Amino acid sequence: MEQAGRLAGRVAIITGAAQGIGAQYAHALAAAGAGVVVADIQDAQAVAQAIVAAGGKALAVKVDVTDAESVRGMVAATVKYFGRVDILVNNAALFGNVSLKPFEEIESAEWDRMMMVNVRGSFECSKAVSAEMRKNKYGKIVNIASGTVFKGAPMMLHYVASKGAVVAMTRALARELGADGIRVNTLAPGLVMSENVLANPAWKGAIVENNVASRAIKREATPEDMCGTMLYLCSADSDFVTGQVLVVDGGSVMH
Repeated sequence: MEQAGRLAGRVAIITGAAQGIGAQYAHALAAAGAGVVVADIQDAQAVAQAIVAAGGKALAVKVDVTDAESVRGMVAATVKYFGRVDILVNNAALFGNVSLKPFEEIESAEWDRMMMVNVRGSFECSKAVSAEMRKNKYGKIVNIASGTVFKGAPMMLHYVASKGAVVAMTRALARELGADGIRVNTLAPGLVMSENVLANPAWKGAIVENNVASRAIKREATPEDMCGTMLYLCSADSDFVTGQVLVVDGGSVMH
């Protein structure tokens, strides 16, 4: 699937890549030939070391995507190590540990934290890489949204609203950056059985079963299921695609 060499010479930053789907993205991009920056607020050394052990090129960077200075430091470290930035995957987000609750029970601070990480984090990272991408007249920004935006999923209003903002931000950024050869698209996964989701009691039993039942392809989704679309959006295959949302959920959402 990775098509070795498809991303040869490209450099990709993946946020939230110390575990789960983000780690899978990092491995897939590295296997396709990209130099990858495994960025996370948690220690991402193990993922970077695994990529290098497999013959890839990787750098682990600690970053808080809600902190502009930290994000600028991530980009500076990338340019110092690899010399350029071609791809940004805005994967860092709050989801796996979120508890389901009526919107009246969502505290204001919890709402603000969700928006800070999921929306402002993507904004800060996009802002920080734009100068490097403009310099090269080429770039790929892949924002991560969610199929819940199109379903209007209940019991997690703050999360759904944050991902709706990500879709809107993608469209506006695509207009602003297109003249400089920077493509901005959204990958919108359905419910993926990542490490954090599997560990969260909220995502058990009937909720998962009903989600799978809503799909045309009736099985649970794995992090690996997201990687083919990620590689497409990061590669030259999608050079005439921008401002779009690609839902990867086995056909639960069709739009």
